[in-house]
Amino acid sequence: MIDTFFTQITLTSFIFLGTACFCAAFIDAVAGGGGLISLPAFLAAGLDPHVALGTNKLAAFFSTSGSAFKFARSGKVNWSLIKFLIPFSFLGAVLGVKSVILIDSKYLYPLAFFLLIFVLIYTLKNKNLGDSDNFIGVDSKNIKFGILMAFSLGFYDGFFGPGTGSFIIFSFIKIFKLDFIKASGNSKFLNLASNIASVITFIYYGKVAYIYSITIGLIMLIGASIGAKVAVSK
Repeated sequence: MIDTFFTQITLTSFIFLGTACFCAAFIDAVAGGGGLISLPAFLAAGLDPHVALGTNKLAAFFSTSGSAFKFARSGKVNWSLIKFLIPFSFLGAVLGVKSVILIDSKYLYPLAFFLLIFVLIYTLKNKNLGDSDNFIGVDSKNIKFGILMAFSLGFYDGFFGPGTGSFIIFSFIKIFKLDFIKASGNSKFLNLASNIASVITFIYYGKVAYIYSITIGLIMLIGASIGAKVAVSK
């Protein structure tokens, strides 16, 4: 079904999908929330909602990897902090995918609409956070909130995804008092962990259109690399 669908897509539709996902990857590298663009683009291309979620997740893996390592090379990642959080993000994402697979695909369209609106409003209301870096280290209180955040947003990323990057950035700012650029750098690796877990689980359930994921993923890798470079330098 997936391969047959791909042969039916027009050049115009593919250009639209590629352009939308390039922009999504660029934006996601800078401030998170790229899924607000890429997931609706895959849905608009006509993919089944479950397949759209899995395909978007694998394509996003390319872009998240590109931006994550760009931030790491720039010294914007606190490894002593995120090493405690990554396992919980991974576990949450696996459970999130398992949960969304149980939902009939016809219910995902209205669910996607309302979640996207919620994420958009949240993002717009919190665009001035992270002006300064006041991180003073890890303690028992902030690490507990951090673990809860990593698991919850990992679950959300596996279950749906759009806006996860923004939520993680804001959480790092609120919980650990990081500035925006460091919060963004750390968020990329937490997001990468949940992304990998989601991809593995979606592949297990056979919900990925590989041709879309790989071709669009390469386009998103370019967009994310450029976006991360702009974020670090500007």
